[in-house]
Amino acid sequence: MDDLMIRISHVSKEYRLGQIGGTTLREELQRKTAKLLKREDPTAKIGQKSVEYGKRFLALDDISLDIRPGEAVGIIGRNGAGKSTLLKLLSRVTAPSSGEIGLNGRIASMLEVGTGFHPELTGRENIYMNGAILGMTKREIDSKLEEIIDFSEVRPFIDTPVKRYSSGMYVKLAFSVAAHLDSEIMIMDEVLAVGDMAFQQKCIDKMSNACRQEGRTILYVSHNMNTIRQLCDRCIVLDHGHLIFDGDVEKAIPLYLNHSLGSEVPRMDFTEYQRQKYLQRTDIRIDTIELIGKEDIHYFRNEKVKIRYHWHVNADVKNVGIRFEIRNENDVPTATSVGYNLYTGKAGDRAELNCLYDLSILAPGRYKTVFTVFEKSSYGLGADLDCVFAMDLIVEEPTLSNLAWDAKHWGNIILPEPVLVGGD
Repeated sequence: MDDLMIRISHVSKEYRLGQIGGTTLREELQRKTAKLLKREDPTAKIGQKSVEYGKRFLALDDISLDIRPGEAVGIIGRNGAGKSTLLKLLSRVTAPSSGEIGLNGRIASMLEVGTGFHPELTGRENIYMNGAILGMTKREIDSKLEEIIDFSEVRPFIDTPVKRYSSGMYVKLAFSVAAHLDSEIMIMDEVLAVGDMAFQQKCIDKMSNACRQEGRTILYVSHNMNTIRQLCDRCIVLDHGHLIFDGDVEKAIPLYLNHSLGSEVPRMDFTEYQRQKYLQRTDIRIDTIELIGKEDIHYFRNEKVKIRYHWHVNADVKNVGIRFEIRNENDVPTATSVGYNLYTGKAGDRAELNCLYDLSILAPGRYKTVFTVFEKSSYGLGADLDCVFAMDLIVEEPTLSNLAWDAKHWGNIILPEPVLVGGD
């Protein structure tokens, strides 16, 4: 594989569910205690009589892929498609169940916020530690240190233990380390999910230069199709552990959108949903979201959207709100409705909330939905408790008397029609 940077040959990864180690120690103790006392398993789902011990799950199924030096490859697919599993295999965090992976170069990977950082060490010390892991000498790291610190924008805190960093500071420093240390392969998994827009664009530009000017190979996972378009010249689509497409970015994206989480079903179950990596708290977990009184996801533009939320509470919460985001088919944020102080609850509670939304300013088209439950502090700051990508919504005009809306050129928001006024 002299002319290849990565060769993946018939790789599969299988997990066994329900085993010790698949849950927390607390849950295992609760399960064992309930069994001894002949009580219902407190960790089982509602309506489930017993935990499915030993059930096997194929996260990746017979994946084969060749990647050449200097390629920027996007990896897209719905949550649970196998994207992160593939990157973990390439980063040697875990081993494949079958098949072979060949790598021709050093890897710098960033699989989640703060990966590879020691919380007790300062930012500066973590830079040296990550460089040492890549096999770099202290002199080599010294030569890049100032560049790393400048790019990260955390110079005032570089000698502070990273356990005191915010998630945004973690991302900035972690990306800067991965992008500047000597490696032939960069692996990035949703690294821009946290951080401001200016820094996101700065990261895209850095990765693009690393690929096109330095000849480094990049594997980039994202749900943001705009960043995939900006960075990647090749894209693969995963679905339920299978590789269903490998080729041009503009052909891959429509295929992914057609296989997106959103479906024609007006109710979704999130009890086994894989949460976003940035979520730090588990106080609330959404169980289901459904469209009330609907048999499909089609709405007329003047029709109100009624949504019912079901969730369970793991820790006492108050001042809980809901953020309902609308995104277009390219995953670009289009509109958001935020409801504050909608719920207060205690650990063990189960809640049902019904909300009414007015989407009449949206142009006709198909939209993605994202629902976030958050808790607002007395200082006005919000902390996300849970976040799910849910069903699509299709908005239609109630009549065909108006001009067909050109969302591509005119945008997704319809402003009120003009009113004729006098010349004075």
